[in-house]
Amino acid sequence: MIASAPLQLAPGAQALAQQAQQAGANVLSCYQCRKCTAGCPVAGRADIKPHELVRMVQLGQRDTALACQAIWECTACQTCITRCPQKVDIAALNDLLRRMSRTAGKVAAGTTVPAFNDIFLGTIRRLGRMYEMGLMVTFKLRTFKLLDDVSKFPMMLWKRKLSLLPTLVRGGAKRKRMFDQAQRGGTSP
Repeated sequence: MIASAPLQLAPGAQALAQQAQQAGANVLSCYQCRKCTAGCPVAGRADIKPHELVRMVQLGQRDTALACQAIWECTACQTCITRCPQKVDIAALNDLLRRMSRTAGKVAAGTTVPAFNDIFLGTIRRLGRMYEMGLMVTFKLRTFKLLDDVSKFPMMLWKRKLSLLPTLVRGGAKRKRMFDQAQRGGTSP
């Protein structure tokens, strides 16, 4: 009987695979069955398919993975992990790669997701709840997509889907502490 040797990875691949493991995605257990890609609702328009992204991480292609558009298009719907026979959590992997991409300054050109996330979380931090009108105006100004969906604005106002003024929620100091703790990685001061 021939004993199989454990999978040997290049140093860069090993470090990236360990980071993915700590984030909850055991990429080394993926055997490329492509069930994740078959079920992914955004795979059809993604530059890199979910199984290809996992392979990039397995091979240590960090820079390519960090610069791809696919990590920003993932909706974290969990279809990939539901379909995966090995339970590789690609949504968790994408969360890790998005954080690493922002830290390394390799955010994919043309994506507006980081701007949206920053505005959204900043609004929650300041007000304690979402203020859609403020989010929309700030997002449009920051991304220069001023007239993309302006035709929807009157109907949203008429149906009272947008409030002209924000609603404040108490507990600003507690909210600030929670956001600060989350930014430190969940550790207490």
